[in-house]
Amino acid sequence: MKPEASNPAPPPTGRAPRAPAIDPGEGLSVLSTLNDDGSRRWLRPRLSKGRFLTRRRAVGYLLIALFALLPLIHIRGRPIILLDIAAQRFHIFGGTFYPTDTLLLALLLVGVFIAIFWVTALLGRIWCGWACPQTVYMELLFRPIERLLEGAPGRARKGRIQTTALGKVLKHALYFLCSLALAHTFLAYFVSWDNLRLWVFGSPGDHIVGFTVVALVTGAMLFDFGYFREQVCLVACPYGRLQSVLLDRQSMIVRYDVRRGEPRGSTSTRKGDIPLPLLAESSADGAAPSNIGDCVDCRMCVTTCPTGIDIRKGLQMECVGCTQCIDACDAVMDKLHRARGLIRYSSQETMEGKRFTLLRPRVIIYPAVIAALFGAFVLVLANTGIADVTVLRGLGQTFQITPEGDVANGARIKVSNRLDRAAEFRFGVSGIPGAHLRPEESTVTVGAGQMLTAPARIFAPRAAFHGGRAQALITVTGPESFSRTIPFTLLGPAGESHDLHNAGDRP
Repeated sequence: MKPEASNPAPPPTGRAPRAPAIDPGEGLSVLSTLNDDGSRRWLRPRLSKGRFLTRRRAVGYLLIALFALLPLIHIRGRPIILLDIAAQRFHIFGGTFYPTDTLLLALLLVGVFIAIFWVTALLGRIWCGWACPQTVYMELLFRPIERLLEGAPGRARKGRIQTTALGKVLKHALYFLCSLALAHTFLAYFVSWDNLRLWVFGSPGDHIVGFTVVALVTGAMLFDFGYFREQVCLVACPYGRLQSVLLDRQSMIVRYDVRRGEPRGSTSTRKGDIPLPLLAESSADGAAPSNIGDCVDCRMCVTTCPTGIDIRKGLQMECVGCTQCIDACDAVMDKLHRARGLIRYSSQETMEGKRFTLLRPRVIIYPAVIAALFGAFVLVLANTGIADVTVLRGLGQTFQITPEGDVANGARIKVSNRLDRAAEFRFGVSGIPGAHLRPEESTVTVGAGQMLTAPARIFAPRAAFHGGRAQALITVTGPESFSRTIPFTLLGPAGESHDLHNAGDRP
């Protein structure tokens, strides 16, 4: 999508023309946060209050509260979300998942990506502006701290604490405390609040890995929210660069109405007010003169943008859809007694006077794919049963010959108990007459939500082997009529001439 053309040159007025202001993004600028000499342009966006800011705050603070409270909520005695990497089990909304659930994980991840594509096709970058942790914490936590201590941009700061070194120290101290709290909350999703509480009041040497994770995450957040800031969205995050393939001309995005706003009015302004020359030329009902558009070129939409862009140039990679420019422009339109919506949520086709179409191929295909993936996820989940069983070959010797003449193969039977209580599982061998397990290895007890690997030795008559192989079936049974049968190939001597005792010494 190409940005709109620049404004036409104004008619001569008989006065010397003013030198045009340098606008980030004009000419050869690569990013809105870069000056012409390549140095960084630090942004201190003005806060624009309005209906969208109120809604974003409600959504953002709700998400912050959910992020902090979810590790404290339990279902079936477990946290609602616990990604226990050390124990190789993941508790999500009452269900327990293991690394063996690769198909479930694949279906879930693909579904999430397709859902993002669908939401983007409908509402543009609403995720970036309303729900992304980078935007939520930057705009609703760290920037408010900065404005509290440094004052709002454009206002006098004389006499405030931020004019002293103490103010800067206090700001970074608060940044550190916020980052530390977020790091501990982040860690709670991997070790649970119960363990985390013990770690907080214990010695770091007792949990050096957790202490290192908290230190690294705290440092990363300090660097992000204290220094890198909007550069994450402009440089590090690839989402903005995918707009050209995720959006279509009917997607709802934040746009400037070129037909209504151009050509722009005077740029002469009074401090804290709107352009007075244009007000003098306005008609009694507040409408703009017929030869100019509604945009008075006050640049409020630019000074309030957290990424420093000019939304009037059209869709840009840096726009995160935060709607601050809408609130700023609506406030100016209210003062001029003109209709709101010069900048608004709209589609490119609607802005060009064409009809909006909700039902489009991608809007229909994406939910159909999501429904299919969800159905497959539920089907696979329903067939997982109360336990997962994996049979692996034993370590060490391939096989051994017993004094009785049987061939012994080592195996490792891994059982993951999905129940909320301990369960007893029994092992058996079939498919080969005379094959058996040792009685002491035929039964194991697995704790609730635990995974256990039980070693076992499978004995089979030597006559059952043909070409050095014999096909057996390992059966695992448990509570609630649980049963799994898994094929397992036994290895043994290749023929009668084989030295039985030497065969047992093969690696």
